[in-house]
Amino acid sequence: MAKDYQFIDVYASGPGIVVAAFDNQVAYCTMAGATVTARIVAALRDLLERGERGKLLDTVRNWPGAPLADALPLRLAGGIHALRLKGAEPQLELIYSGQTDVDDASIVAAAIRHHEAELLPWLDGPPQTNEAGRSANFIAAMLWLAEQGLPPRFQCLEIGSSAGINLMLARYHYDLAGVQVGPEPGAMRFQPEWQGKAPPDRAIEIASTKGCDVAPVDLTDPAQALRLSAYIWPEHTVRFERMDAAIAEATKRAPDLVRMNAADFVEAELAQPQAAGTTRVLMHSIVWQYVPEDQQARVTAAMEAAGARATRERPLAWISLESNRVLHIHEMTVRYWPGGGEPTLLARAHPHGANIEWLG
Repeated sequence: MAKDYQFIDVYASGPGIVVAAFDNQVAYCTMAGATVTARIVAALRDLLERGERGKLLDTVRNWPGAPLADALPLRLAGGIHALRLKGAEPQLELIYSGQTDVDDASIVAAAIRHHEAELLPWLDGPPQTNEAGRSANFIAAMLWLAEQGLPPRFQCLEIGSSAGINLMLARYHYDLAGVQVGPEPGAMRFQPEWQGKAPPDRAIEIASTKGCDVAPVDLTDPAQALRLSAYIWPEHTVRFERMDAAIAEATKRAPDLVRMNAADFVEAELAQPQAAGTTRVLMHSIVWQYVPEDQQARVTAAMEAAGARATRERPLAWISLESNRVLHIHEMTVRYWPGGGEPTLLARAHPHGANIEWLG
């Protein structure tokens, strides 16, 4: 049975925090309707609590970092899901098909015993949760920025781009509470459940997109695409359809994506000339927690320094869709210059784009 979410420091580490991180992930998945993923994470939690041995579980149990900030439960859940997607451990299908009269912990323990060497590398890096549905938030924020008087022509820079799916946002169509944006029919269509007033109905243009990631994913490589699919919660079938559409688009024209850390990328891009009549915008979604604190400080300093130089003809904006780990919700905030650069909370949103509560 899922325990209640525990409000603990996201950067906490040490004894007891690892199991608490798994409990929190079970609670989060349950709240988000991801019951199968919750069962996998709960089974892993049970194995940790009962002292199941092995290199993989011992590594998790003795995790040196902050398991919440590192999204440790989702790293391992992704590896388990990859085994299921490949058909490498048929017994897992009993859980993924929703059967309830089975011993989840025993099934997961057997999968770990049979595939421990294959699962260990999944602990080496954070989850890649590249979700096209988040692009609807970015578009809504750009409509709002245009309403504030910024040039409606946007040069988009994204950190933590993963496979660059959101860098292709100009190829998608959006219906945002009746406000239509993007080509028809579009490579994908998004119509999130909308709460609150409609966003401003403005004509906007995406002039360019460029992104970075410390470990960029090539969607045209089947092995890399499989890894990305493994991080999709199996309950969210529409996300697999979106992944197929994104792969098709990347095959036609790959997104402009470079291997670089967030701070180096932002500093380098802000140093480039900016065309007059274009709003340069930094955007990111569900990635800030994975950016080291020293890089967070560098990105913030670079943006604020560039903001101090911004003009009405060459403005700067910052769109952030990130987790509020205290309230356990996802919030979109926007800053822009000139204009003071004060954060404005525009929306609360589902992490995979299912709904948007518009506050702007």
